[in-house]
Amino acid sequence: MAKPTLYGADYSVYVRIARMTLEEKGVGYELVPLDIFAAEGIPAWYLELQPFARIPALEHDGFRLFETSAIARYVDEAFDGPALQPTDARGRAKMSQIIAMLDAYGYRAMVWDVAVERLEKAAPDETLIAGGLAQAETVLKVLASLKAKGPWLLGDQLTLADPHAAPIIAYFLKAAEGRDLLARFADIEEWYSRVAARPSFALTEKIN
Repeated sequence: MAKPTLYGADYSVYVRIARMTLEEKGVGYELVPLDIFAAEGIPAWYLELQPFARIPALEHDGFRLFETSAIARYVDEAFDGPALQPTDARGRAKMSQIIAMLDAYGYRAMVWDVAVERLEKAAPDETLIAGGLAQAETVLKVLASLKAKGPWLLGDQLTLADPHAAPIIAYFLKAAEGRDLLARFADIEEWYSRVAARPSFALTEKIN
């Protein structure tokens, strides 16, 4: 079976989610760099893969796919390797709930409103940061309440929820406020330390 091709930039949280999923499955892949913020704009050929001009997108044996959650599920189901989804309906529902919550309520607040605003803006908007931190606190509270007993978010099995959450939280922790807030949630902090120790995390970390 041919290697899948993943299009995107190594700075992207969502590209990293897809890459961590591929690494956890032990799937070899080609990463084709694509910077959606490049001065020259987005190449027309990429819009044929992803008409909304977001990253990542995936190609595999003529099959094209975008949306990170769809890519992750495809990788889990199309390739050999450890199963990354629970076998029971309730477990899969919990996994999907965590992923959807992070996408809807966590990503913007934790990555853009806190980390990017604090670290990349010459004059950070403190009101925006404060609002992001308030939202992030709610997200972490809910994540802690949903976490099952065991090393991973759903218990003893590492699922797609783990590589989905880890890159979002990793970016959040670039800001001192993010590190301070996570320290208040011991179970999630311990979980994050376990994920950060995995090869899939190290292999997908942006060097600079």
